Amino acid sequence: MKAQATLLHDLLFSFPTFEALVRAGFHVVRYDLYGRGYSDRPDTAYDHDLFAQQLYELIDALNLRRLIDLIGLSMGGPISLAFWMRHPSWVRKICFIDPAGFPMKITIVGKLLSIPLLGEWILSLFGDKILLSELTKDFANPVNFPAFVEKAKIQMTFSGYKRAILSTLRNGVLSNQSEAYANLGRNEVPTLLIWGRQDKLIPFKNSKRLMQAIPHTQFFPIDHAGHIPHYEDPQTVNPIIVDFLID
Repeated sequence: MKAQATLLHDLLFSFPTFEALVRAGFHVVRYDLYGRGYSDRPDTAYDHDLFAQQLYELIDALNLRRLIDLIGLSMGGPISLAFWMRHPSWVRKICFIDPAGFPMKITIVGKLLSIPLLGEWILSLFGDKILLSELTKDFANPVNFPAFVEKAKIQMTFSGYKRAILSTLRNGVLSNQSEAYANLGRNEVPTLLIWGRQDKLIPFKNSKRLMQAIPHTQFFPIDHAGHIPHYEDPQTVNPIIVDFLID
């Protein structure tokens, strides 16, 4: 089974996990979603169709048309679902890490950013401060990762980054996908769920919603970790992922 290709969403957050999977013998592809990192930032609608098509084209270009495993962090959860719904025969297993796609409280800032023109104005004046403040919420103990924000700043200097963020917020990528998760559960796709108990962005209580939608899910809560537990506690998380994919 080690010939499987494992696709990880979001390069910035995947380094320790990528290296662990490679050492375990997997063929691993990590990539930046459109609008993030070093990928293009086209002036288009950032929705499920765009991100599912991006993954399809990446797999096609790399000649990876075989059974693959998907690992989706946060927004990568709904994107993994969107890809599976379009290409179910390509997917062997899915691992969700603190996934979006369930009802959650929208902050006042989030509501304001969703308003056309007002959102653009807010990000033009306060965008860097707002986005960097959100990044510090990724960890249970952000003081342990002083270089993390500096890495993230790089993509914020690229033209089109903030436009892509606004478009993503406005095109439903983070909307309620409960029925899609339930559909995955009805098809009994092998599923792993990892969630940091101290997630400040997507509440840990949403793990119960996913377990209800996909009862056969293997669930591992991670103590003393926030929104990106595989980055904050790779010694605990990476063996769990490797064991799930090898099994």
